[in-house]
Amino acid sequence: MTAAASLIPGLDKIIRHSDPARRREAARRISQLFFEDAAKLRAGHVALFDDILVDLVPYVETVARAELAERFSQLANAPRALIGQLARENEILVAGPVLRRSPVLDDEVLLEVARLKGQGHLLAMAERSTLSTGLTDVMVRRGDREVVRRTAGNPGAAFSVIGYQALIKRATQDGVLTLTVGQRSDLSDAHLKELMGGSLEVIRRRLFDLVKPERQAAINRVIGDITGVPETFESKRNFVPAQRAILALHKTGDLNEAALLGFAKSFSYEESIAALAAMSRIGIATLDRLISGDRHDPILIVGKFIGLEWATVRALVLLRLGLNRVPAPADIETVRVNYARLMPATAERVVSFWKTRQSG
Repeated sequence: MTAAASLIPGLDKIIRHSDPARRREAARRISQLFFEDAAKLRAGHVALFDDILVDLVPYVETVARAELAERFSQLANAPRALIGQLARENEILVAGPVLRRSPVLDDEVLLEVARLKGQGHLLAMAERSTLSTGLTDVMVRRGDREVVRRTAGNPGAAFSVIGYQALIKRATQDGVLTLTVGQRSDLSDAHLKELMGGSLEVIRRRLFDLVKPERQAAINRVIGDITGVPETFESKRNFVPAQRAILALHKTGDLNEAALLGFAKSFSYEESIAALAAMSRIGIATLDRLISGDRHDPILIVGKFIGLEWATVRALVLLRLGLNRVPAPADIETVRVNYARLMPATAERVVSFWKTRQSG
């Protein structure tokens, strides 16, 4: 801070009376001092830099302002007024970096920019790690196709009921947006039904192929509600390579619970289903349909039928949930208790029923 203090006494004269070239040079030097000491600056020091830079930075040429914006956008203690000033610039080369990532920007500034600026500013904001419902309401209302698609595809974006309704309305004319919205984890069943009700069958089928197994079950339920025909779509997973791998294990005598546990723990879905099918004599299509539903019961039943240890069943449950979902310990304990209580005779009757339907 010693160097900064030596510059500050003469800054007032530079700001008020000097030519633009001297102001640009002062802005460059003061900014560099800030970057050098940013990690140890206190709030009062940051405010001092803020007061100085908001008067100097506007005199810096566009490319240099863009470089400053890029560096300031990555700092959690960046000068707040300066960041707001940069975000409000019409030149997207300057505003873009802070709109995309600056943690200093608050919703008040973001909403102002979203309401007043153009599509480039909205597109930059769509890349922020989080977006509030108030902000996405404006972005969906004002944004062009690319802005809305990017916003809908942002997992950190939150949408109000009004926002989702607007998204779904726009999706009726945009198949890509339908696929994007349909894959959101926070999409309710009611909104999913509304979304699919306004989409073409080819889009519905494509969405079914893209989503996780638990969402596939929800899509099938929705299609059943819309068409009156349950389970309209079947999984498009390719089990052929997995079947070949399981056949090779069977021929060498290595198809056992240890192999199944290895597949499940590595989240190899196709290989796990193919192994379960070979060990239980239940068809792959039947097992895939049952296990990709919205309950753990089929895993418990087929596990009890084969005689699997709890560790293997647990791994299969985690496989069904997916790599990015971690269940609460209490939920896993409930599943363990249910598995322990399940009688082998009950599992045999259910599996027999599955096989009868499968044959039919």
